Amino acid sequence: MASSAKRPKYSPSELEVLKKRAKELKPVRIVIAVAVILVTTWILVAVFVPGPKYKLTNAISAPLDSDEFLYQLEAMTNSRITRGNLIEPLRNGNVFYRAELEAIRGAKQSVNLEAYIFHRGEIAGQFRDAVTERARNGVKVRLTLDAMGSFSTPKRYFKEFRKAGGEIEFYHPLRWNTWMRSNYRTHRELVIIDGHTAFLGGAGIADHWLKQVKDDPQWRDQMFRIRGDAVRGLQGAFLENWLEASGELLAGEQFFPKQGQHGSATCLVVTSTPSRGGSTRARVLFQALLAGAKKSIQITTPYFLPEQSLRDELIKAKQRGVNVRILVPGAKSDHLMTRSSSRRVYGPLLEAGIEIHEYQPSMLHAKIMVVDGVWSVLGSTNFDNRSFGLNDEINLAALDSQLANYLTEEFNGDLEKSNSVSYEQWKKRPVWERAVESFGALLERQQ
Repeated sequence: MASSAKRPKYSPSELEVLKKRAKELKPVRIVIAVAVILVTTWILVAVFVPGPKYKLTNAISAPLDSDEFLYQLEAMTNSRITRGNLIEPLRNGNVFYRAELEAIRGAKQSVNLEAYIFHRGEIAGQFRDAVTERARNGVKVRLTLDAMGSFSTPKRYFKEFRKAGGEIEFYHPLRWNTWMRSNYRTHRELVIIDGHTAFLGGAGIADHWLKQVKDDPQWRDQMFRIRGDAVRGLQGAFLENWLEASGELLAGEQFFPKQGQHGSATCLVVTSTPSRGGSTRARVLFQALLAGAKKSIQITTPYFLPEQSLRDELIKAKQRGVNVRILVPGAKSDHLMTRSSSRRVYGPLLEAGIEIHEYQPSMLHAKIMVVDGVWSVLGSTNFDNRSFGLNDEINLAALDSQLANYLTEEFNGDLEKSNSVSYEQWKKRPVWERAVESFGALLERQQ
């Protein structure tokens, strides 16, 4: 009679082989487990750990157009006062791209360009051709592109440029020894020609700033052409990230030439890089100006996600009689989750009497703040957690009533193409919208 006992799955010799292999693989399993723990910890820290809460010890009583306030702001942002600067607003891509390309094509010594976004397309091709031509003619051209923001544009796209002698480096590429820094990006959009002329703002290089792309209208944005001693500070900002990306330290009079008097603007160039604890100079700059406002605050931003202490500062300003108006994108926003997360925080601001307007014609990408009709802040910083705590940013704070008046006129013109949001409308938003807002809140620090 046949035995009903089951045959062992493995023979003793096979079991010995398996045990030996398991023992050999133990170090590999430990390495994998440690790697999983490290990556998980990094994600949790990046997503959920909050930045510092900002609270001023004393109210800023000095008038914003006074030397006393200027010197305080200089010290608080660890920047340098420059005078006699000229700042020219350039509205929308068809204007600012033309100005930038004209300046590049006229460069005699150097072109330094830093960008978060450089996407292949019509306008990127024009920039590539322009810098390649200058490099062939002996101009030193250096490009620093963010490895994540410009991920769609590989180095091979610049093959002819590099053959001509141009240099390109990607900021914080994802490598085995840099992955812990991969959440820290350069968000700066900056072009400097011969150390004399700079272009600054929030627009990168991509076709959606130049024209309608498919069904998306041309983006509304603003860049600025700057001449004067402030250009030295902007050059220094480029130097900082070029050094980190390439290992090359730029020095010499050709990069920092003497500047003459070009205009009437008194400026502070405020570079911003996150500290280990999360504080940044950009956040200090905005906090100080909001706290010092006596009359008016106008904010134009594509991504409005201020954390609690910044929202409190806006409400305090309104409570002391400051007219606070905020302009953000409407339904044509390029980041719908960010827009949804932004709308979640409208309530207390609207209830306090702060005006919030949503721009309707297209994606609004300008990054501008005007305070009391005298101070203007322009540059790359969004009103969100990434800009205030994670990204490398660059801002120009300009004390110039003429510039502030011009930007106020632009702001008012954009308001005419916007819908005002009321507190009653906000309270009646649908349940599905509230659900999306709650999900977005979990990732708010990364938006």
